[in-house]
Amino acid sequence: MAVNLANWNSRVVHHVKAYGLDDFLTSPEHLSDVVRFDQVRLGSLAGLDVVHLQCHIGTDTLSLARLGAKSVTGLDFSAPALEAARDLARRANAEITYVESELYAAPEALGEGRFDLVYTGVGAICWLPDIARWAKVVATLLRPGGRLFIRDGHPMLGTLDDPRADGLLVVAYPYFETVGIPFSDTHSYVEHDEPLASPETLQFSHGLGEIITALAEAGMRLTSLDEHQSAPWNPLGDAMEDVGGGEFRLRDRPERLPLTYTLQATKL
Repeated sequence: MAVNLANWNSRVVHHVKAYGLDDFLTSPEHLSDVVRFDQVRLGSLAGLDVVHLQCHIGTDTLSLARLGAKSVTGLDFSAPALEAARDLARRANAEITYVESELYAAPEALGEGRFDLVYTGVGAICWLPDIARWAKVVATLLRPGGRLFIRDGHPMLGTLDDPRADGLLVVAYPYFETVGIPFSDTHSYVEHDEPLASPETLQFSHGLGEIITALAEAGMRLTSLDEHQSAPWNPLGDAMEDVGGGEFRLRDRPERLPLTYTLQATKL
Protein backbone atom coordinates (compact mmCIF):
# COMPACT_ATOMS: atom_id res chain seq x y z
CA MET A 1 0.00 0.00 0.00
CA ALA A 2 2.82 2.41 0.83
CA VAL A 3 4.51 1.83 -2.53
CA ASN A 4 1.28 2.32 -4.46
CA LEU A 5 0.27 5.36 -2.42
CA ALA A 6 3.55 7.09 -3.23
CA ASN A 7 3.02 6.30 -6.92
CA TRP A 8 -0.54 7.66 -7.00
CA ASN A 9 0.46 10.77 -5.06
CA SER A 10 3.08 11.45 -7.72
CA ARG A 11 0.53 11.10 -10.53
CA VAL A 12 -1.86 13.77 -9.26
CA VAL A 13 -0.06 16.82 -10.65
CA HIS A 14 0.05 15.24 -14.11
CA HIS A 15 -3.54 14.03 -14.06
CA VAL A 16 -4.88 17.42 -12.99
CA LYS A 17 -3.33 18.84 -16.16
CA ALA A 18 -4.44 16.02 -18.46
CA TYR A 19 -7.98 15.13 -17.31
CA GLY A 20 -9.73 18.09 -18.96
CA LEU A 21 -11.04 19.61 -15.75
CA ASP A 22 -12.01 22.88 -17.43
CA ASP A 23 -14.66 21.02 -19.43
CA PHE A 24 -16.52 20.32 -16.17
CA LEU A 25 -16.51 24.03 -15.37
CA THR A 26 -17.61 25.36 -18.74
CA SER A 27 -20.52 22.91 -19.08
CA PRO A 28 -22.68 21.86 -16.10
CA GLU A 29 -23.78 18.80 -18.08
CA HIS A 30 -20.29 17.55 -18.96
CA LEU A 31 -19.50 13.96 -17.93
CA SER A 32 -16.25 12.05 -17.92
CA ASP A 33 -15.78 9.66 -20.84
CA VAL A 34 -15.89 6.71 -18.43
CA VAL A 35 -19.23 7.65 -16.84
CA ARG A 36 -20.69 8.57 -20.22
CA PHE A 37 -19.87 5.01 -21.36
CA ASP A 38 -21.37 3.62 -18.13
CA GLN A 39 -24.51 5.77 -18.19
CA VAL A 40 -26.70 3.44 -20.24
CA ARG A 41 -26.12 0.64 -17.70
CA LEU A 42 -26.12 2.85 -14.62
CA GLY A 43 -29.55 4.23 -15.36
CA SER A 44 -31.08 6.96 -13.21
CA LEU A 45 -29.35 7.71 -9.91
CA ALA A 46 -32.15 9.97 -8.71
CA GLY A 47 -32.69 9.67 -4.98
CA LEU A 48 -29.72 7.35 -4.41
CA ASP A 49 -26.91 7.64 -1.89
CA VAL A 50 -23.80 6.83 -3.93
CA VAL A 51 -20.22 6.08 -2.88
CA HIS A 52 -17.36 6.03 -5.39
CA LEU A 53 -14.51 3.87 -4.12
CA GLN A 54 -10.93 4.71 -5.17
CA CYS A 55 -12.21 7.95 -6.66
CA HIS A 56 -8.83 9.60 -7.45
CA ILE A 57 -9.23 13.28 -8.47
CA GLY A 58 -13.01 13.07 -8.68
CA THR A 59 -13.91 13.50 -12.34
CA ASP A 60 -16.04 10.33 -12.35
CA THR A 61 -17.40 11.23 -8.90
CA LEU A 62 -18.57 14.63 -10.12
CA SER A 63 -20.08 12.95 -13.16
CA LEU A 64 -22.10 10.61 -10.90
CA ALA A 65 -23.38 13.63 -8.99
CA ARG A 66 -24.54 15.11 -12.29
CA LEU A 67 -26.66 12.01 -12.94
CA GLY A 68 -29.00 13.08 -10.17
CA ALA A 69 -27.81 11.19 -7.11
CA LYS A 70 -29.25 12.31 -3.76
CA SER A 71 -25.77 12.29 -2.22
CA VAL A 72 -22.33 11.36 -3.48
CA THR A 73 -19.27 10.38 -1.44
CA GLY A 74 -15.80 9.73 -2.83
CA LEU A 75 -13.17 7.69 -1.02
CA ASP A 76 -9.47 7.47 -1.83
CA PHE A 77 -6.19 6.89 0.00
CA SER A 78 -4.34 9.78 -1.68
CA ALA A 79 -4.53 13.13 0.12
CA PRO A 80 -3.28 15.12 -2.92
CA ALA A 81 -5.87 13.44 -5.14
CA LEU A 82 -8.66 14.30 -2.71
CA GLU A 83 -7.44 17.88 -2.50
CA ALA A 84 -7.79 18.12 -6.29
CA ALA A 85 -11.20 16.41 -6.16
CA ARG A 86 -12.51 18.82 -3.52
CA ASP A 87 -11.25 21.79 -5.51
CA LEU A 88 -12.98 20.55 -8.66
CA ALA A 89 -16.26 19.97 -6.81
CA ARG A 90 -16.08 23.43 -5.22
CA ARG A 91 -15.45 25.17 -8.55
CA ALA A 92 -18.25 23.14 -10.18
CA ASN A 93 -20.68 23.99 -7.33
CA ALA A 94 -21.24 20.31 -6.55
CA GLU A 95 -21.96 18.95 -3.07
CA ILE A 96 -19.68 15.93 -2.77
CA THR A 97 -18.17 14.51 0.41
CA TYR A 98 -14.61 13.22 0.11
CA VAL A 99 -13.05 10.89 2.68
CA GLU A 100 -9.41 9.84 2.93
CA SER A 101 -9.04 6.13 3.65
CA GLU A 102 -7.53 3.03 2.19
CA LEU A 103 -10.13 0.72 0.66
CA TYR A 104 -10.21 -2.00 3.27
CA ALA A 105 -10.93 0.54 6.03
CA ALA A 106 -13.87 2.06 4.16
CA PRO A 107 -16.60 0.69 6.50
CA GLU A 108 -14.91 2.30 9.49
CA ALA A 109 -14.36 5.55 7.60
CA LEU A 110 -17.84 5.77 6.06
CA GLY A 111 -20.18 3.68 8.19
CA GLU A 112 -22.02 0.44 7.44
CA GLY A 113 -25.18 0.07 5.36
CA ARG A 114 -25.29 3.71 4.23
CA PHE A 115 -25.37 3.48 0.46
CA ASP A 116 -27.69 2.45 -2.37
CA LEU A 117 -24.90 2.25 -4.94
CA VAL A 118 -21.22 1.41 -4.71
CA TYR A 119 -19.44 2.55 -7.88
CA THR A 120 -15.94 1.41 -8.77
CA GLY A 121 -14.31 2.71 -11.93
CA VAL A 122 -11.66 1.59 -14.37
CA GLY A 123 -8.24 0.69 -13.00
CA ALA A 124 -9.23 0.21 -9.36
CA ILE A 125 -9.14 -3.35 -8.07
CA CYS A 126 -5.75 -4.20 -9.62
CA TRP A 127 -4.26 -2.24 -6.69
CA LEU A 128 -5.89 -4.49 -4.07
CA PRO A 129 -4.21 -7.71 -2.90
CA ASP A 130 -7.34 -9.53 -1.65
CA ILE A 131 -10.54 -9.56 -3.71
CA ALA A 132 -12.53 -11.39 -1.01
CA ARG A 133 -11.87 -8.57 1.46
CA TRP A 134 -12.89 -6.05 -1.19
CA ALA A 135 -16.19 -7.84 -1.76
CA LYS A 136 -16.93 -7.82 1.98
CA VAL A 137 -16.27 -4.07 2.05
CA VAL A 138 -18.73 -3.54 -0.81
CA ALA A 139 -21.43 -5.60 0.87
CA THR A 140 -20.86 -3.88 4.22
CA LEU A 141 -21.29 -0.41 2.73
CA LEU A 142 -24.55 -1.25 0.94
CA ARG A 143 -28.08 -1.28 2.27
CA PRO A 144 -30.10 -4.47 1.58
CA GLY A 145 -31.07 -4.32 -2.08
CA GLY A 146 -28.24 -1.90 -2.80
CA ARG A 147 -26.18 -2.29 -5.98
CA LEU A 148 -22.55 -2.63 -6.94
CA PHE A 149 -21.50 -1.21 -10.32
CA ILE A 150 -17.99 -1.87 -11.54
CA ARG A 151 -16.42 -1.41 -14.94
CA ASP A 152 -12.75 -2.32 -15.01
CA GLY A 153 -9.96 -3.66 -17.16
CA HIS A 154 -10.62 -7.27 -18.10
CA PRO A 155 -8.36 -9.72 -16.23
CA MET A 156 -7.46 -11.33 -19.57
CA LEU A 157 -6.10 -8.01 -20.80
CA GLY A 158 -4.07 -7.79 -17.60
CA THR A 159 -2.21 -10.98 -18.51
CA LEU A 160 -0.80 -9.60 -21.75
CA ASP A 161 2.76 -8.49 -22.30
CA ASP A 162 3.50 -4.82 -22.90
CA PRO A 163 3.18 -3.55 -26.48
CA ARG A 164 5.51 -5.60 -28.68
CA ALA A 165 7.30 -4.70 -31.90
CA ASP A 166 6.00 -7.93 -33.49
CA GLY A 167 2.37 -7.02 -32.68
CA LEU A 168 1.68 -10.38 -31.01
CA LEU A 169 -0.66 -10.70 -28.04
CA VAL A 170 1.39 -12.73 -25.57
CA VAL A 171 0.27 -13.93 -22.12
CA ALA A 172 3.02 -12.92 -19.70
CA TYR A 173 1.34 -12.18 -16.33
CA PRO A 174 -0.99 -14.07 -13.96
CA TYR A 175 -4.73 -14.27 -14.55
CA PHE A 176 -5.54 -15.54 -11.06
CA GLU A 177 -4.94 -13.76 -7.77
CA THR A 178 -1.37 -14.11 -6.58
CA VAL A 179 1.35 -12.02 -4.95
CA GLY A 180 1.81 -8.47 -6.18
CA ILE A 181 3.66 -8.06 -9.47
CA PRO A 182 6.22 -5.23 -9.33
CA PHE A 183 6.37 -2.65 -12.10
CA SER A 184 8.39 0.50 -12.62
CA ASP A 185 6.96 3.00 -15.11
CA THR A 186 8.34 6.51 -15.33
CA HIS A 187 5.10 7.80 -16.88
CA SER A 188 1.40 7.45 -16.13
CA TYR A 189 -1.26 6.53 -18.69
CA VAL A 190 -1.64 10.22 -19.65
CA GLU A 191 0.92 12.23 -21.58
CA HIS A 192 3.36 14.23 -19.45
CA ASP A 193 6.97 15.33 -19.84
CA GLU A 194 8.51 14.97 -16.40
CA PRO A 195 8.85 11.42 -15.03
CA LEU A 196 6.90 10.28 -12.00
CA ALA A 197 8.63 10.98 -8.71
CA SER A 198 7.67 7.48 -7.49
CA PRO A 199 7.55 5.10 -10.47
CA GLU A 200 7.32 1.78 -8.60
CA THR A 201 4.03 -0.10 -8.11
CA LEU A 202 2.72 -3.48 -7.01
CA GLN A 203 -0.29 -4.71 -8.96
CA PHE A 204 -2.59 -7.68 -8.38
CA SER A 205 -4.63 -9.88 -10.71
CA HIS A 206 -8.13 -11.18 -10.00
CA GLY A 207 -9.92 -13.56 -12.38
CA LEU A 208 -13.59 -13.03 -13.20
CA GLY A 209 -14.50 -16.23 -11.39
CA GLU A 210 -12.66 -15.07 -8.28
CA ILE A 211 -14.46 -11.72 -8.35
CA ILE A 212 -17.92 -13.25 -8.82
CA THR A 213 -17.33 -15.92 -6.16
CA ALA A 214 -16.05 -13.34 -3.68
CA LEU A 215 -19.18 -11.24 -4.18
CA ALA A 216 -21.46 -14.27 -3.78
CA GLU A 217 -19.73 -15.29 -0.56
CA ALA A 218 -20.14 -11.73 0.73
CA GLY A 219 -23.92 -11.90 0.24
CA MET A 220 -24.22 -10.33 -3.19
CA ARG A 221 -26.23 -11.62 -6.17
CA LEU A 222 -24.85 -11.16 -9.67
CA THR A 223 -27.38 -9.39 -11.91
CA SER A 224 -25.34 -8.68 -15.06
CA LEU A 225 -21.93 -9.19 -16.61
CA ASP A 226 -21.00 -7.56 -19.90
CA GLU A 227 -17.62 -7.88 -21.63
CA HIS A 228 -16.48 -5.08 -23.93
CA GLN A 229 -14.13 -4.88 -26.91
CA SER A 230 -12.91 -1.41 -25.91
CA ALA A 231 -11.05 0.25 -23.03
CA PRO A 232 -10.80 3.92 -21.99
CA TRP A 233 -7.03 3.94 -22.46
CA ASN A 234 -4.55 2.47 -24.93
CA PRO A 235 -2.94 -0.57 -23.30
CA LEU A 236 -1.30 -2.10 -26.39
CA GLY A 237 0.23 0.72 -28.42
CA ASP A 238 0.07 0.39 -32.19
CA ALA A 239 -2.12 -2.72 -31.92
CA MET A 240 -4.98 -0.42 -30.86
CA GLU A 241 -7.15 2.13 -32.65
CA ASP A 242 -9.06 5.11 -31.30
CA VAL A 243 -12.81 4.53 -31.73
CA GLY A 244 -13.94 7.80 -30.14
CA GLY A 245 -15.41 8.71 -26.79
CA GLY A 246 -12.04 8.09 -25.15
CA GLU A 247 -12.23 4.38 -26.06
CA PHE A 248 -9.67 2.17 -27.82
CA ARG A 249 -9.95 -1.34 -29.27
CA LEU A 250 -7.78 -3.81 -31.14
CA ARG A 251 -7.11 -2.68 -34.70
CA ASP A 252 -7.07 -6.26 -36.03
CA ARG A 253 -10.03 -8.54 -35.21
CA PRO A 254 -11.13 -6.85 -31.98
CA GLU A 255 -13.47 -9.75 -31.24
CA ARG A 256 -10.42 -11.76 -30.14
CA LEU A 257 -10.01 -10.06 -26.78
CA PRO A 258 -12.25 -8.57 -24.07
CA LEU A 259 -10.63 -5.35 -22.87
CA THR A 260 -13.03 -4.31 -20.12
CA TYR A 261 -16.10 -5.70 -18.37
CA THR A 262 -19.10 -4.28 -16.51
CA LEU A 263 -20.39 -6.24 -13.53
CA GLN A 264 -23.44 -5.45 -11.45
CA ALA A 265 -24.61 -7.19 -8.28
CA THR A 266 -27.17 -6.52 -5.55
CA LYS A 267 -26.96 -7.09 -1.81
CA LEU A 268 -29.35 -9.78 -0.62
